[in-house]
Amino acid sequence: MDLLTIAEIEKFLIDYPDWCVSLFMPTHRAGRATEQDPIRFKNLLNDVEQRLQDKGMRSPTVKKMLEAAENLLNDSDFWRYQSDGLAVFLSKEDFTYYRLPLTFNELVVISHRFHVKPLLPFFTGDGHFYILALSQNQVRLLEGTRHLVDEIDLESMPKSLSEALQFDQFEKHLQYHTGSPPGAGDRAGVFHGHHPSDDDKKRIRRWFKKIDAELPNLITGTQSPIVLAGVDYLHPLFKETSAYPNLLDKGILGNPEELKPDQLHAKAWEVVQPYFQREVEKFIARYQKNSESGKTTNDIRDAVIAAHHGRVDAMMVATGVQIWGRYDEVNNDVVVHDNAEPGDYDLLDLAAAETILNSGTVYAMEIGNIPENAEITVVFRY
Repeated sequence: MDLLTIAEIEKFLIDYPDWCVSLFMPTHRAGRATEQDPIRFKNLLNDVEQRLQDKGMRSPTVKKMLEAAENLLNDSDFWRYQSDGLAVFLSKEDFTYYRLPLTFNELVVISHRFHVKPLLPFFTGDGHFYILALSQNQVRLLEGTRHLVDEIDLESMPKSLSEALQFDQFEKHLQYHTGSPPGAGDRAGVFHGHHPSDDDKKRIRRWFKKIDAELPNLITGTQSPIVLAGVDYLHPLFKETSAYPNLLDKGILGNPEELKPDQLHAKAWEVVQPYFQREVEKFIARYQKNSESGKTTNDIRDAVIAAHHGRVDAMMVATGVQIWGRYDEVNNDVVVHDNAEPGDYDLLDLAAAETILNSGTVYAMEIGNIPENAEITVVFRY
């Protein structure tokens, strides 16, 4: 999996003078289906090439623009290490890709701004979460959605208690306090039923502070909840230490070393699914309560302007549909077109992305699950 951050989304919101290509496709982690992924990618690039030429771009310029993407076709390592979805962004100046634990529908958008809405599940309040699994011998951070989970590479984070705090000294303290003779049992005993002394808790908190300090470098913002996995007494110790604002009270109890990623995902989803459902219900209730007070809208023009100025507290936005147009920042106006015209971009995409950048909450939903069957519903901050 490739790390996706709020900073990346902000970079993609720039208007470009030339065409930008945003490409999304499902991929496969293993099995014979992996052989079809580069073929699908090649077909999409052929489609991009033809569409760029139809927009008046000269063939040599198109070839040069697509060169970096086409080089991936022969990169066997790239296709061997896929997640569940591939997102590719390219222009004359940029080429970026992300392998993510999210199954994308096949989509190509060509505009003067990158299209980011398919990425919103990684920043929204309706299905993206993390699992932080803590045990004596390892630290694991997993990123999950409703159906998928992927493990994040922890290059800079302390991998274990012994690595962070010189475990040998810690073990002597534990053996003294629990009455275990030196060498008796295995080192994992500290996480398997023996509650540590006050001194030992101080050492654990020091370890947790090191972990917590690295989290902002590994996660996308602070809106997505974290589910903690570990033996019972680690949960309150980490909650006392962590500054992360969305660490869930309920977690996964027991030694996570014994659980595979899919097992952790299943247990974590039992925790976060009711949380997500409550958050969606709260938004719908707020929208309905405030619908007569002028603090809500389902008009795309009002939504885009409010999102740009940081007035949106929360919104629901439809997946799988686009509303084409442009935002005129000079005149603070929005132009909407029935079909995409030169210079247009998806206004739903713009409103959602700017809401996230201004610390608002976005729920990316199928249109039938949005109040009034609208493409967008917004609750204003003021």
